[in-house]
Amino acid sequence: MKNLGNLMKQAKEMQTKMAEMQAELERHEVTGQSGAGMVSVTLNCKGEMRKLQIDPSLVDPEDKEVMEDLIVAAHADARSKADAYSAEKMKEMTGGLDLPPGMQLPF
Repeated sequence: MKNLGNLMKQAKEMQTKMAEMQAELERHEVTGQSGAGMVSVTLNCKGEMRKLQIDPSLVDPEDKEVMEDLIVAAHADARSKADAYSAEKMKEMTGGLDLPPGMQLPF
């Protein structure tokens, strides 16, 4: 019965750590850029866009497709950084335990 108590304590500690990590991922922001910095997208590590900056020289109604492509590319760059940060935090939390490919703990 003592082992069950320890197991429950460890589960509670893991749950607390997961909640703390969730809050940190929501607070931590990363910025992705495209077009040599002409477009910047800032996301939190939960994938929510917080800011979009576009260099005024890109604002050309005749060539909006370029701006759209640059926004998508900047978002992809920021998302990649957010995913890398999240993976690093998860690795820290699991004590460096490498999870099998595709297996993730819930965020």
